Amino acid sequence: MRAIILALLIAGSAQARGVVSLNLCTDQFLLALAPERIAALSFLARDTTLSVFAEAAKAHPWVRADAEAVLALEPDLVLAANWGAQATLAALERHGSQVVRSDLPQSFTAIRAETTRLGQVLGVEARAADLLTRMDRTLAMVARRSPVGAVLLQPRGYTGQAGSLTDAMMQAAGLRNLAAGMRMSLEQLARQPPALLVMADAPAYPSLATDFLRHPVLAGIKTMRLPPALLVCGGPWTADAVAMLAL
Repeated sequence: MRAIILALLIAGSAQARGVVSLNLCTDQFLLALAPERIAALSFLARDTTLSVFAEAAKAHPWVRADAEAVLALEPDLVLAANWGAQATLAALERHGSQVVRSDLPQSFTAIRAETTRLGQVLGVEARAADLLTRMDRTLAMVARRSPVGAVLLQPRGYTGQAGSLTDAMMQAAGLRNLAAGMRMSLEQLARQPPALLVMADAPAYPSLATDFLRHPVLAGIKTMRLPPALLVCGGPWTADAVAMLAL
């Protein structure tokens, strides 16, 4: 039954011209796969800190996650996540809107599956395949080396979870995730410093939480900084983060 429903969904949306996205991650997939079909994106799509395609998003309207606001656009298709705005999505479905929910990929296998699926839903299979080819090419260029012990450090000492997108990025770059989700103190890092610290670029608006990342104790540890947008939503563009980590 699920296969039949998916087939009908793909057939019905292959020519969709007005597509609304209500989630930051589906915003980016839509911008990468079918920008000419965008009716509106979420307001976060324009945030240069969070979105890889923020500049491109500025050329498109945005809409709040409100059923009336979305229905006023008369979209052929609404893309959203499996979390957040669920009441809005339920209301849209009651009004007959076609809603496709997306998971947040946590591995390159999941990125491949989700890119392919959304390419089918949007009727742009060749473009999806091209994005994945470019992703594979970027990953293939990463030089193989003996695993280097690393910690992906986040505000308040939180670290990249095992099995998460950041963990997958580190593994692809030849890094061994030493923390795997443990919360690390400055004392632990000073006592047993990793060969490499991975952190997001310093935020434009520091807070008490991010002050942890600027402590002098960390100054003596080799650090690689990544654009925060590459750490938020998994997609073919995640290969760019791997390439940066492998340098």
